[in-house]
Amino acid sequence: MEYIRLNKAIAETGYCSRREADKLIETGKVKVNGKVAEMGSKVSKTDEISIKGQLITKTVRNIYLAFHKPVGITCTTDVRIKGNIVSYINYPERIFPIGRLDKPSEGLIFMTNDGDIVNKILRSRNNHEKEYIVRVNKKITNDFIRKMSNGIPILDTVTKKCKVWKVNNHTFKIILTQGLNRQIRRMCEYLGYEVINLKRLRIMNIELGSLKAGKYRSFTRKELKELLNLCEDSSKTQDNS
Repeated sequence: MEYIRLNKAIAETGYCSRREADKLIETGKVKVNGKVAEMGSKVSKTDEISIKGQLITKTVRNIYLAFHKPVGITCTTDVRIKGNIVSYINYPERIFPIGRLDKPSEGLIFMTNDGDIVNKILRSRNNHEKEYIVRVNKKITNDFIRKMSNGIPILDTVTKKCKVWKVNNHTFKIILTQGLNRQIRRMCEYLGYEVINLKRLRIMNIELGSLKAGKYRSFTRKELKELLNLCEDSSKTQDNS
C-alpha cells in the first residue's frame, strides 16, 4: 500500500496548500482515523482525514486554469482584500493562484486546486521561463537592451542574464528565469525608465495567446503533460547542481 505525507494528502483534496496544512497539523486541528495527527505523519488512501471535525475527501477533479489577470486585481486568496483574484474569478470550486503577478500588471497566471502541482512549479521557479511584453516611457536604446540582458543590481543581488529584444521604440520583450519582487519594473527604474504597461505572455510551455483580460481556460492535456515534464526536468537539474 502506498503512503504519502499527510500535508500532501490534504493539499491534494484542494482543502488548502501544504504549508497551510502544516499549520493545521501543528495546532492539533487534524485527525487521522479519529486520532490527533503529528507533523510528518504519513497516510494511505484508506485512512480517514478530518480537519476541525469535518471529514475531507477529494470530491472534485483537479482544476488547472490559465487566467488572464487584468490590471488592478491582486493575486491573493484573502477575500477580505478588495479586488482579490479569487473573488474576481468567482469559480465554483476552491482554487488559488500559483505565484504572483503584481497589481499594476496583467497577463497569464495559473489557478488550481492541486497543491501538489503548486509545489512542483514553485520548486522549479528559478529554472522555468516567463515571457513578458513591456512598454516604457522613453525610447529604447541598444545600451538599455544590453544592460537589461546582462544583469541589473536590484534587491541586494544582480539579476540573472536573460533574453531581451526590442519590439519598437517604446516596447520590448523579456524572458526571465527568476521571480524577484517587481523585477522588471525595478530593472527599468535602475536604468531611468518607467514601465507604462507590463503583460505576461507565457509561463513555461503555456501561452496567454488570444485569451482576453478577465477570462480563463482549462489547460489542455498536452499542456499539462508538458508542464509536469518541465517541472521534473527542473527538479533533476537542481538535484544535480
